[in-house]
Amino acid sequence: MTSAPLAARLSIPSGPLFFPVTAYGPDGSVDLDVYREHVRRGVEAGAAAVFACCGTGEFHALTPEEFEACVRVAVEAAAGRVPVVAGAGYGTALAVRYARLAEGAGADGLLAMPPYLVVAGQEGLLRHYREVAAATSLDVIVYQRDNAVFTPETVVELARSEGIIGFKDGVGDLDLMQRIVSAVRSEVPGDFLYFNGLPTAELTGLAYRGIGITLYSSAVFCFAPEVALAFHAALNAEDDDVVNRLLDGFYRPFVDLRAQGRGYAVSLVKAGVRLRGLDVGEVRPPLHEPAEDHVKQLAQLIERGYALLEEGV
Repeated sequence: MTSAPLAARLSIPSGPLFFPVTAYGPDGSVDLDVYREHVRRGVEAGAAAVFACCGTGEFHALTPEEFEACVRVAVEAAAGRVPVVAGAGYGTALAVRYARLAEGAGADGLLAMPPYLVVAGQEGLLRHYREVAAATSLDVIVYQRDNAVFTPETVVELARSEGIIGFKDGVGDLDLMQRIVSAVRSEVPGDFLYFNGLPTAELTGLAYRGIGITLYSSAVFCFAPEVALAFHAALNAEDDDVVNRLLDGFYRPFVDLRAQGRGYAVSLVKAGVRLRGLDVGEVRPPLHEPAEDHVKQLAQLIERGYALLEEGV
């Protein structure tokens, strides 16, 4: 167990970042026992951190009470072995409320997701994230996606803000990200963390590594941790032959399958966890379950991923 600051614990990519799904029972309520087991397995498999109740964890579908309970269980399951980062989102007042609930539940940091519904200007976005960061003692990672897309100048101001330690990109505009990285490096002394937060981030791992971004979220780690770990090790060792074999044989086909349905970035991952023997339940609406044929294709892909490992990739 360590009490080192969050940035220091995340700065060395010792493994993929684990975004657990949230488990529901047959009646649709949160199943904390199954969730605890899911988090425990991920930590013991080699996750570098647990990002609880974020996008893959259906933050949007959880009540504040369920959110707090899940974060607390994730902290208990991690037992200090890796940091636990919790999601926070919606409008500023609710984001602050979730941030404080996460702090009370023992989280080490926050992933601040986009504000709800509105498309705000840069000045309003900056104020929003600064207010969230000021609300607790937790370090904050700002998540760029959907209606929260930043100019390099705004990210410089975020990096200057107390409590904001990093920036996660879920947009995939590499030109923008290169300009952001360059601007912050030029204007703000010290280390600022960057994360590839695209769905199935492994697919763009080589491109992001090219601009110096090696931290990434891995949804695949939820259901095929050995495959995710093998890819992570190869990417960081610059063993691009192994990286490309896993991309061609597993990750690209998985992304093609994920593109077959809206919300599959969550529901297909949850189906994968069930296929591997842990009944985490279905997704909550407005998400929907994958088609039966797509689940069968996922099962075949998982088998293919593990076959690649046996072939010695």
